[in-house]
Amino acid sequence: MAQADDPSPTPPQPVRVYRHRLPTRIWHWLNAVTLLVLLMSGLMIFNAHPRLYWGEYGANNDPAWLVIGSTPDSGYLRIGSLRVETTGVLGRWTNAEGVEKTWAFPGWATIPTSYNLADGRRWHLFFAWVLAISLTLYMLWTAIGGHLAKDLHVRRSEWSPRHIWHDIKQHARLRFPKGEAAARYNILQKLSYIGVIFVLLPLMIATGLTMSPGINAGAPWLLDLFGGRQSARSIHFIAAWALVAFFFVHIAMVLLAGPVNEIRSMVSGWFRLPPERKDGA
Repeated sequence: MAQADDPSPTPPQPVRVYRHRLPTRIWHWLNAVTLLVLLMSGLMIFNAHPRLYWGEYGANNDPAWLVIGSTPDSGYLRIGSLRVETTGVLGRWTNAEGVEKTWAFPGWATIPTSYNLADGRRWHLFFAWVLAISLTLYMLWTAIGGHLAKDLHVRRSEWSPRHIWHDIKQHARLRFPKGEAAARYNILQKLSYIGVIFVLLPLMIATGLTMSPGINAGAPWLLDLFGGRQSARSIHFIAAWALVAFFFVHIAMVLLAGPVNEIRSMVSGWFRLPPERKDGA
């Protein structure tokens, strides 16, 4: 008599949802390239005068709140009264040919890699227009196409301090949403994306315009808004590094949450829902 086979449980089939629409995916990858070029060309422009000031005027003899400089044998970063030695990284470093350079940022971090302020400005201004146009179109689509209401709108219950603190603790423990909750943005994602799209990127564009003498002639109110061209330059620099910080946090979250699934969803739009935890936690 044949022995009956033990029935084995059928593994649950993965559930896929359409998470990212085409405009989001296009803007995401275009923005990644655009911001990288803007950062690297911006560092080249910064190398021409590696000091930041508050107010309208700034020159070598004026008090600067941030300086990346060099001495005959070292490089340093000074913020206010705090000075940090940065030899080999900032201020004084050695290029691939073994030649010591005293630019603020090394060639591998700038566009172009050799010192060329004119080319750095050309790269920067071209991609600044790419950023401004793409951001405007994306913001319009976000508002009109329902992305803001469907995905980014922060609901009343999410503003609860207990809810926000719970999400912070879950992220700190690397306990990311599972099941259907993984297909929706949590409160931390919503606030960070809203901050980038509607605050940081517009701030970058506005402060960049404020540094242009031609724009100053047509819109002098921008100088009053930001407290002068040098203040606008300082805010522009701070906002740029805030975007860099967002990028590193974003990449870390993608790697921890599952890079294949996350990247695939930003390429095809389809996201595979992680299975629910058995303990219901």
